Amino acid sequence: MKKIGFLSFGHWAPSPQSRTQSGTDALLQSIDLAVEAERLGMDGAYFRVHHFAQQLASPFPLLAAVGAKTRKIEIGTAVIDMRYENPHYMAEDAGAADLISGGRLQLGISRGSPEQVIDGWRYFGYHPIEGEDDAGMGRRHAEAFLELLRGKGFAQPNPRPMFTNPPGLLRLEPYSATLRDRIWWGSASNATAAWAAKLGMNLQTSTLKFDETGESLHIQQAAQIHAFRTAWKNAGHTRTPRISVSRSIFALLDDHDRRYFGRGSQEEDKIGFLDENTRAIFGRSYAAEPDILIEQLRKDEAIEEADTLLLTIPNQLGVAYNAHVMEAILTTVAPALGWR
Repeated sequence: MKKIGFLSFGHWAPSPQSRTQSGTDALLQSIDLAVEAERLGMDGAYFRVHHFAQQLASPFPLLAAVGAKTRKIEIGTAVIDMRYENPHYMAEDAGAADLISGGRLQLGISRGSPEQVIDGWRYFGYHPIEGEDDAGMGRRHAEAFLELLRGKGFAQPNPRPMFTNPPGLLRLEPYSATLRDRIWWGSASNATAAWAAKLGMNLQTSTLKFDETGESLHIQQAAQIHAFRTAWKNAGHTRTPRISVSRSIFALLDDHDRRYFGRGSQEEDKIGFLDENTRAIFGRSYAAEPDILIEQLRKDEAIEEADTLLLTIPNQLGVAYNAHVMEAILTTVAPALGWR
């Protein structure tokens, strides 16, 4: 059994080919898609965050709105770039969104990915400290955020406050007592997977990873998951961690599916460079008739190791078509693989 969710990047473009023409469309359709996914029996609605792009950026208003419109589905991100985040403000926003949803938030955070602009986090007022690069700054912000989610008071109260304070140091409000266990780290390397495990975060691994061995993506990710679990055990945590992988998977059932994904699908992993020094492997897409798709997915070692699968969706094709994509996986693929 696996939890199955969708992952939307929330693209929009003012072109005739896009059913998502504007930021308004992207946000409202994201809410509608989460409602539809819950109706279909999906387990999660996840959203990617990118700044300075025609994509979803500020996640918490969207997460709160989805939480108010749904009842059961998990609501999450994959991922929020922590280089851009104020941990204190984020703790308040996350606490509010989690309480609105009734404790369904699954918050994926990370150092982030290559950006649309040069050092975009500087425009948000953040700078690495001496001896630190931007990745280190993102991890530092993450550690501060995790500490705030423990709910321990740290701020000295005003002796003449506007409202009566409880005794002792004050914490940020609103506070969600269980959210700390529902924070995930989006990891692109074995080392950061082990670091996340040590801090007690769940693991997200996507369709991109640093190429550390030259093997296929799914094999490298399976090894990454093993490294995470080993570090988790060594850290002495008592709960069982969650682990997700992201994949582009399309069951070809009709002419629409074949027209969109039946030709020129990416059937092999690809190698690229995120910067001058970082070689990365980008995962293949799966697009085939259900019987073929089932046999292909049986061989994906990382999916086998994970408890959660996030289906990356083509959100610009509209809510109705993406609901069809999700339903096709739930009904024609998931049962045969034991996911349902």
